[in-house]
Amino acid sequence: MAKNLLIVESPAKAKTIEGYLGKDFMVKSSYGHIRDLVKTDDAIDVLNNFTQKYEVPADKKAVVSELKKLAKEADVVWLASDEDREGEAISWHLFETLGLKEDKTKRIVFHEITKPAILRAIDNPRKIDYNLVNAQQARRVLDRLVGFELSPVLWKKVKPSLSAGRVQSVAVRLIVEREREINKFKTTAAYKVVAIFSTGKQKELFRADLSERFDTEAEATEFLQACKNAAYKIESLETRPAKRSPAPPFTTSTLQQEASRKLGFSVSRTMTVAQKLYESGKITYMRTDSVNLSETALDAASNEINKAYGNQYHQLRKFKTKSAGAQEAHEAIRPTYFDQHSIEGDNSEKRLYELIWKRAIASQMSEARFEKTTAKIGISTRAEQFIANGEVMKFDGFLKVYIESTDEDQDVNLDDESGNAILPPLSKGQDLKAQEITATERFSRPPARYTEASLVKKLEELGIGRPSTYAPTISTVQNRGYVVKEDREGKSRTYCVFSLKNGEINKDTKTEITGAEKAKLFPTDIGAVVNDFLIQYFKGIVDYHFTANVEKEFDEIAHGLKEWTEMLKSFYSPFHQEVENTIQTAEKARGERDLGIDPASGKKVSVRIGRFGPFVQIGEADDEEKPRYASLRSGQMIETISLEDALELFNLPKKVGAFEDKDMTVAIGRFGPYIRHNSAFYSLPKDVDPHSVTEEQAIEIIKNKRIKDAEKLIKTFDEDPAVKVLNGRWGPYIEYGKQNVKIPKGKEAKDLTFEEVKALAEAAEKEPKKKGGRFAKKKG
Repeated sequence: MAKNLLIVESPAKAKTIEGYLGKDFMVKSSYGHIRDLVKTDDAIDVLNNFTQKYEVPADKKAVVSELKKLAKEADVVWLASDEDREGEAISWHLFETLGLKEDKTKRIVFHEITKPAILRAIDNPRKIDYNLVNAQQARRVLDRLVGFELSPVLWKKVKPSLSAGRVQSVAVRLIVEREREINKFKTTAAYKVVAIFSTGKQKELFRADLSERFDTEAEATEFLQACKNAAYKIESLETRPAKRSPAPPFTTSTLQQEASRKLGFSVSRTMTVAQKLYESGKITYMRTDSVNLSETALDAASNEINKAYGNQYHQLRKFKTKSAGAQEAHEAIRPTYFDQHSIEGDNSEKRLYELIWKRAIASQMSEARFEKTTAKIGISTRAEQFIANGEVMKFDGFLKVYIESTDEDQDVNLDDESGNAILPPLSKGQDLKAQEITATERFSRPPARYTEASLVKKLEELGIGRPSTYAPTISTVQNRGYVVKEDREGKSRTYCVFSLKNGEINKDTKTEITGAEKAKLFPTDIGAVVNDFLIQYFKGIVDYHFTANVEKEFDEIAHGLKEWTEMLKSFYSPFHQEVENTIQTAEKARGERDLGIDPASGKKVSVRIGRFGPFVQIGEADDEEKPRYASLRSGQMIETISLEDALELFNLPKKVGAFEDKDMTVAIGRFGPYIRHNSAFYSLPKDVDPHSVTEEQAIEIIKNKRIKDAEKLIKTFDEDPAVKVLNGRWGPYIEYGKQNVKIPKGKEAKDLTFEEVKALAEAAEKEPKKKGGRFAKKKG
């Protein structure tokens, strides 16, 4: 047995580190947390200083048993979990659960998995930092109390099986409020005027934009009329140097944002891939809100830039973290070795590593230098001016390696087509000729919906959450069904273009798609109803300032400036009282909304949340005739659905045509939308709307299902055509009446006779029913 047992969080990390330390060290993994709060109501004793009751989950018992045995045999146990609050808490849980002794235990930290970093950590051990442990405990306890006390309130007052959380509820609020901003937004139109000018020399054409927009068609055409006989002259020409500096190296938040924009990664995927890169020693620790680079990293970046690009491309920069609550003294996320421009690995790892390398190396490169030219062009018949902007790059600097993206790049504005082009040689007083002038109708746009990345950015701006919480928060709100991430098709919209060319004004009507969304976050009806309920009865929980202040208090606990149980007491007493009051006094929240009267029946039409989601109702419970119900379609919301759209939901079942001389009927059943044809049922794919399914689509769905069924069929029998041998998800089986019968090992499905099949079905019928179904696994 080795004298030293070193425990890390993940097996990948263990394997990498063991190679650095030699035979005196055994490196083992705890596989993350080894214990958690018990699942019962007595997990936290609020009357006894918030004492917690922990348990080792069943799937960790073998790991804990092995670590206990190895810890007893070792001279020294080294706790090497991650260098953040969560990591510190894991070390504390290991210390407590394994029954370690203070004099035989050493805590080490490192933020990169390299031999020098590991050996340096071994040379500089410390004790467990209980301030960090207490900060993590405070977060865990507070979040458990909020979840355990709020969730039953939601079950009683909104809908069964809902749950609530502190940071998640704020994230949902942001998304709900943004959706409502968009719904209230009133689009306005204005005419943007653009001219193409010529200097008179061949091919010397350039674009210029009018300094103003016109609100009406009349104003736009009046301007173009005035331009028919106008002369154009450059009234001023300004040339000035400009420069652009690189962005700092990545923090957790900026990596998540940029990987979303440039690579299309979800926040959780970014963190999974980054974790792999860290554990295999390719990058530094991926949970950080620091933009700092160590002196070693600065030297390595300098050497690589000088070698790869030349010393004129190097510029030393030391970035300071602006966030007052920056958690720990980490470095920014950077490559472990700057001379490795790329790595081996799967495609995701290669692409994310390249992004991290480029961002870190660019942060130490020279600024890009430009010459910017602005020409103002006068119109002899009008007071307005056309403005042309040009840009010439004089030195590329960091742009040789990396260009930062923005959220605006993802929501390209159609009316912002004015890039910084290269202008031809121009001079003040120069006469120009207008080749063509166009006035294009453009529409104002509502605020953009959040992407996962822009939501992380907003949470960070508000001081809500920390590097370790962004990804789980965004996953949780989607898993709970409060928010959906999806693409939505846009709608067609017409717009007018007036163009002046060769002395004539022409009008053209064009079409564009507006409102198309890709991978955006939308609130669901249940998300909106829960949000409104929490705002009404638990304002503090979803208040942005309150949630940010709680994070600051966790930071104060981590720095030893605040006692964690006192912080919890000041929060819990008023919160618990709010819970008690709400259970007693709050009305049931259904998000109900009256839409109007059904013209056919004269009955009230309303929409609300039900046990199985949002639905429309025609009639009322106390009417003689039973009310009629219909579920909302994907993309429809209680807040915005119109009476007309609601009534359309009652158009099912409906015939969509005929196939093989039999009607095809579309309807929605217990298991979703389907087509009924010749007494058979065919489920509609998720991307097919039952209300708009065409005859051609329905025929294709039926044919595809038949092909799949034919591929599934292994054998039928003349004695009874209803008995079939089929290919199932877990291999061949027999369908015999209402029975699904397993085929014994050694029997070939295609060779079975009818007598054998019948005998197997009869034997299966006599078998005692096992809990969990006929194919349930035996307990052993």
